[in-house]
Amino acid sequence: MKQTITLFGNFGTQNLGNEYTLKAILHNVRKYFPHAAVNCVCPAPQDAAATHHIPAFQMSSRYARSSGASKAARNPLIRLLRRVFVRLPLELVQWLKAFRVLKDTSMLVMTGTGMLGDFGIEPLDLHYEILKWALLAKARRCKLLFVSVGAGPIEDPLSRWIVKSAISLADYRSYRDGFSKDYLARIGFRTQADSVYPDLAFSLTPEVPRPPQRNGKPRVIGIGLMDYYGRRSRPEEGEGAYRRYLEKVTAFVAWLLDRDYTVQLLIGDVSYDTRVKGDVKAMLQEHPARARGRIVDVPVSSVEQLIAQLAKTDMVVATRFHNILLALMLNKPVVALSYHEKITSLMSGLGLAEYCQDIDAPGVDGLVERFTRLERNAGATRSLIERKAEEYRSSLDEQYARIARLFEAS
Repeated sequence: MKQTITLFGNFGTQNLGNEYTLKAILHNVRKYFPHAAVNCVCPAPQDAAATHHIPAFQMSSRYARSSGASKAARNPLIRLLRRVFVRLPLELVQWLKAFRVLKDTSMLVMTGTGMLGDFGIEPLDLHYEILKWALLAKARRCKLLFVSVGAGPIEDPLSRWIVKSAISLADYRSYRDGFSKDYLARIGFRTQADSVYPDLAFSLTPEVPRPPQRNGKPRVIGIGLMDYYGRRSRPEEGEGAYRRYLEKVTAFVAWLLDRDYTVQLLIGDVSYDTRVKGDVKAMLQEHPARARGRIVDVPVSSVEQLIAQLAKTDMVVATRFHNILLALMLNKPVVALSYHEKITSLMSGLGLAEYCQDIDAPGVDGLVERFTRLERNAGATRSLIERKAEEYRSSLDEQYARIARLFEAS
């Protein structure tokens, strides 16, 4: 019987960084496991299947709820009745469906990303699904792997218990940075035997055409935007954090425009980053002479389009993790606005800690200072990035070889 590898993650949801992670691991699965079948479990299987050309299965029917059902669920009584008479029976059906999906699976792989943190994740959301599918993998007697996953912080006690319970079932665990491994150890999980390998995105080199020569035209600075609502990513609580972030990035864009740079607006999540881009443009319209002809805003709907936009820049100032990571893979000097330890770890690992600024730091002066210093040191920075990226690719090759040996033994 042909062995099957099932990849699990938050895919098909228009988060372009997650889509690149899936693209990277698919490339390497086909390289290291040429005779294995591969499929995917995710929230939006139709989109994932169409994009990546593999069979895909829904993680849970909860991700396919209608907006009407969401509105009805705001009523406490209706919410309670739905849980008792609809949710519980339906969840039993979901477990049975998931068990059938894993029928021929030899290896269930939790594929990178920050799935073991709580930024935008509730206990009974993705964390619950991870535990559910992990338990079913063990029931099916297939190997369970957590590969270059990001972990922490996790504030909710229930999420902590769920995460630790899920990863305790794994046959193989690795984390994408030292912070993730150390964090899990601090909350009581034994990580001594686990490994640290780079983010999976580093295992696939982006393919882009060489950008045309500009012949003296202004330098292009990519500005990676994010709908940022504070450290817990809760829009209902974080409007103040959003407004402060908006004012900061808009002031920085204005500073660039005043100095004749061309600004390329970038996003990393098609579903969530449209508000901030519109708000930045609206604020800049208060000074139309400043912005005329020097802001580039091209719609993006795929990670390939995002990479093409990044390739046209000279430097990048970004907030989303994978905007930063993909820019670095394209050998672009980057200033990072960090809202999470994963960004700090990424920049530190590449020797770029001095170009990482806390997102909540007041004012724009610190951002300007880091950008100016990075521009002066751009040549040396590119050499450093290129060398470290190659080291990361070699390290990930080593990890895939380790997993291949585990797969052969399954």
